Amino acid sequence: MDKIKCPHCHKTFPMSEAIRHELEEKVRVEQTEKLKERFEKEKTEEVASERKKALQEAESKNKEKDKELEKQKAEKIELEKKLAKIEEDKKIVEENVKKNEAEKYRLDRLAYERKISSMQKSIDEAKRKGNQGSQQSQGDILEIDLKERLIQSFSYDLIKDVPTGIRGGDIVQEIKNKFGNTAGIILWETKRQKAWSKGWLVKLKDDMRKISASDCILVSDILPPNVKSYDRIDNVWVTSYEYAVRLAIVLRVGILNVAIARSGASHTDDNLRKFYAIVNSDKFRHALEARKEIIVTMENELEADKASTDRKWRRQAANIEKLKNNNRELVGMLEDHVPALKGLSESEYPMLEEGKNENNDQTLF
Repeated sequence: MDKIKCPHCHKTFPMSEAIRHELEEKVRVEQTEKLKERFEKEKTEEVASERKKALQEAESKNKEKDKELEKQKAEKIELEKKLAKIEEDKKIVEENVKKNEAEKYRLDRLAYERKISSMQKSIDEAKRKGNQGSQQSQGDILEIDLKERLIQSFSYDLIKDVPTGIRGGDIVQEIKNKFGNTAGIILWETKRQKAWSKGWLVKLKDDMRKISASDCILVSDILPPNVKSYDRIDNVWVTSYEYAVRLAIVLRVGILNVAIARSGASHTDDNLRKFYAIVNSDKFRHALEARKEIIVTMENELEADKASTDRKWRRQAANIEKLKNNNRELVGMLEDHVPALKGLSESEYPMLEEGKNENNDQTLF
């Protein structure tokens, strides 16, 4: 039989089955608790390790997300700057167009819409650096729009750009009759400047003569003083954009009528017909206009010289009158003391007569 030893008295005694069973149960429980504690500990450490690993992975992912968010934030800021610039440009355009006429507003709006469209494409495609496309100048926009309006308004005519080598003009309008024959030519030029220049007229007239055009029209948003819609200045038609097509309609009718009159001369004598054709040609008219301009220039210079001479004569006459008045005052002061000077202050030319004082021995004062 198994014995057990008392831990206090160190005596041995037989261990009953019950006690042995109790001890075995106790040992088993203790071992179970230890195993449980070890398991819990290992489990806790494993969980902690997995949690730490998960946290590290989460932190890594968060860092990547932060970088992505920063990148998106930077891109958003860049887009907002571009959109803010667009809005700023829009406000500037809107403030400017309020001060201008309706037609000028339409052209500025067209330029603005083209700019917005180009910038929007750049943003949508790759969020790139602003607008990479070049914008057409305001003058080009006016020229393009005018050309489109002429094509729409005059379907019979040939509307084309000025031939290479011709400076100053923009558009050539070949006027066609109902049979498709050329009746004449109108040379167009567009200007969008801050100030009017009379030199534009001289250049356009020279260009008109180079291509033997029937007439020329200068379209400008800045008109000369005292011109509100359109007028003919130095043989050049000057008009605002609003009245351009209306003016072209009137000139076109006149050119067609002249062409009809010219064609009627074909039934007369051959020499007379040739003479009539020369006299009625645009080239002959331009030659006469050029000579007339020279004559007008010479007349203006002559008038200017006459005016200058007239001003000089008037200044000399005024000086002579001042001298006369001064002489009258001087004689008036002396005639009370010098009898010989009596009455000379009223003379037109108060000069002492020769020999007046020869027999007068009086002393002044």
